[in-house]
Amino acid sequence: MTEAKTSLKRTLVGKVVSDKRAKTVTVLIERRVKHELYGKIVGKSSKYHAHDEKGEYKLGDVIEITESRPISKTKNWVATRLVKKAALV
Repeated sequence: MTEAKTSLKRTLVGKVVSDKRAKTVTVLIERRVKHELYGKIVGKSSKYHAHDEKGEYKLGDVIEITESRPISKTKNWVATRLVKKAALV
C-alpha cells in the first residue's frame, strides 16, 4: 500500500523584502496573535533568510519557504514556490 508521505518540514508564506544577496532572499513572515495578558490581537513579524538557487524571486513577491538543513550561518530555509508575483508599479 503506497500512501502519500506528509512532510514533517514546516512551511511558511511571506513577502520578499530583500533580494540583494547572491542566492538568498530575505522573507518577512507576519502573523496575528492574541496578547497573553490583555487579549488584544497584535501583529508579530519575523524575517528569515531563504535559499534561492536561481535568483528567481524578486522584491515584493509572496513566496512559500520550507525548513531545511542549515545552508549557512543564518540560512536554514529554502524558497519552494511563488505564491503571488509582485505588482509592477
